[in-house]
Amino acid sequence: MTTLPLTPASADHGHLECGYFDRGECRSCALLETPYPQQISDKESWCREILAEAAPQVWLPSFAGGMAGFRNRAKLAVGGSAGRVTLGILDGEFHGVDLRDCGIQAPAIRGVVPALADFLDGTGLEPYDVSARRGELKFVHVTAAPSGDLMVRFVVRTQHGLDVLRSRRTALFEAVPSATVVSVNLLREHKAVLEGSREEMLRGESLRMNLDRVDLHLRPQSFFQTNTDVAIGLYNQVAEWVDSVEAENLWDLYCGVGGFALYCAGAEATAAGTAAEPSAAASGNERSIDEVTSGFRRPRRVTGVEVSEQAIESAKISAAELGIDARFLAVDATEFAEEHLGGAGSTPLVGTSASAYEEQLATDERPDCVIVNPPRRGIGARLSSALEDSGVEHIVYSSCNPVSLAKDLARMPSYAVEQARIFDMFPHTKHLEVAVLLQRK
Repeated sequence: MTTLPLTPASADHGHLECGYFDRGECRSCALLETPYPQQISDKESWCREILAEAAPQVWLPSFAGGMAGFRNRAKLAVGGSAGRVTLGILDGEFHGVDLRDCGIQAPAIRGVVPALADFLDGTGLEPYDVSARRGELKFVHVTAAPSGDLMVRFVVRTQHGLDVLRSRRTALFEAVPSATVVSVNLLREHKAVLEGSREEMLRGESLRMNLDRVDLHLRPQSFFQTNTDVAIGLYNQVAEWVDSVEAENLWDLYCGVGGFALYCAGAEATAAGTAAEPSAAASGNERSIDEVTSGFRRPRRVTGVEVSEQAIESAKISAAELGIDARFLAVDATEFAEEHLGGAGSTPLVGTSASAYEEQLATDERPDCVIVNPPRRGIGARLSSALEDSGVEHIVYSSCNPVSLAKDLARMPSYAVEQARIFDMFPHTKHLEVAVLLQRK
């Protein structure tokens, strides 16, 4: 393996050193010069200030995200020239900057980037020139599971690029045997996005993310948190909260591939504080069933709602493998809540992929707890209003944007914030994840 430019800090200065950063080639990790404990402290102060009006009764200790090797997904822009590609970012003049040794990437990703570059060199395909609007290779996305298995996606401009990569897939499989899922995405348009709508699978269908208690299935366009250890901590914390309020009928809105729903539908969360420990998947230690269960309870009714049909299909696969009787519906979360909670402006659902029988099973009783995990914009006025008027006893809100979270909480004055916890999903940046447990006053 190549020598990393990002090296562990010594105990006396408590931060990481990166050659790319020092040379000004990449400043994505904007807080890299700030000692990591100070990064956490600053994020805590900022988040508490933003949520001051919501006044959480208890702030739990922050969940640290690690200083190196924590990122499970690399989004690599292709630069350079045909036969001499760079994999990393584009600078201000759209020239390629090679970051194949980036130390925040998971070791499994760092280990294959040179092989991927060599493979692309061998294709003779030209990297896409943003200024000239010509060329073929745009991006390579690599996602790593805890097992070391990889999902590799190539983003190209034309059918020709797809055809070339398809014709050379055997050489790719030999060069990167850990790539259990390989696809090519076609992005014809000249615009600042990372992928197009068309995806052709060259190998496999979904990447198995083997977490500590649940295996999730990621398809090429599925969303998953970028820091696996922190995601496990977040899932366990939410499951612990849901168990603590003894929720019997749970909704998971914006459920994605089912992480929160499946953690909460399975065995009860581990005892308080376990969520703060390193994951079993990360440490290599397996837990016995006695260690992950804390007693018998009635089966919890769980309904996951997500607009992406692919994500819902992945969630159903995971539920079937686990023997969990959770229901997953491919519908809009806001429309679903307005329809079944009776919020303002409710309209009948149309175009749902769920059968009438499934929908009746999922909504025969109102939930006593709702989990929401929206994108950065938050849940917005409509869903906030539906929850505010719902009478639901508890809400768990996981947010990657404290500003939109604060706005949504202000729209739900009937709820008090019982507990809050920061999850440092994005070390060395200003970004964070924060989860709160709400109880109706």
